[in-house]
Parts: sequence; C-alpha cells; structure tokens
Amino acid sequence: VLKLFKLLHRTCQEVFKNDTRALEAARQKINEEFRNNQDETSEEKINELLKIASDVEVILRTSVIQAVHTDSDKI
Repeated sequence: VLKLFKLLHRTCQEVFKNDTRALEAARQKINEEFRNNQDETSEEKINELLKIASDVEVILRTSVIQAVHTDSDKI
C-alpha cells in the first residue's frame, strides 16, 4: 500500500510538473482517499482499492497532457 501511495505521488510530480495548483490538488486527493480507507480490513475491498489506485496511476502516466502557451495562438 505504501509503495503505491508513493508511486502515485511521484507520478503526479512528473505529470503536473511546474503546475503548483494541479500538484496541490492531486496531493490532497491522494492523501484524502488513502486516509478515508486506512481502517479498511476486508481483504477483498483492499485489493479492489489497490487496483483502482494502480489504474489511476497508469491513466495519469499515459493520458494526461500538460500544455503550455508558447504564443497567442500556439500551445
């Protein structure tokens, strides 16, 4: 669980590099979700939550694009 927690934070730091607002929002959401489920004892539910977190990490790494305006009409 801790390994996945750290991986999500590292992925967000790479994906949202130089975007402090997105970095803070991602950090808060990751922490909130893990905190809300820290007392879960059902092995089945824990495995389901870990699968969701793993899927989120893959989606962040493969699907999120950060765009930067380089000119008034170019991104």
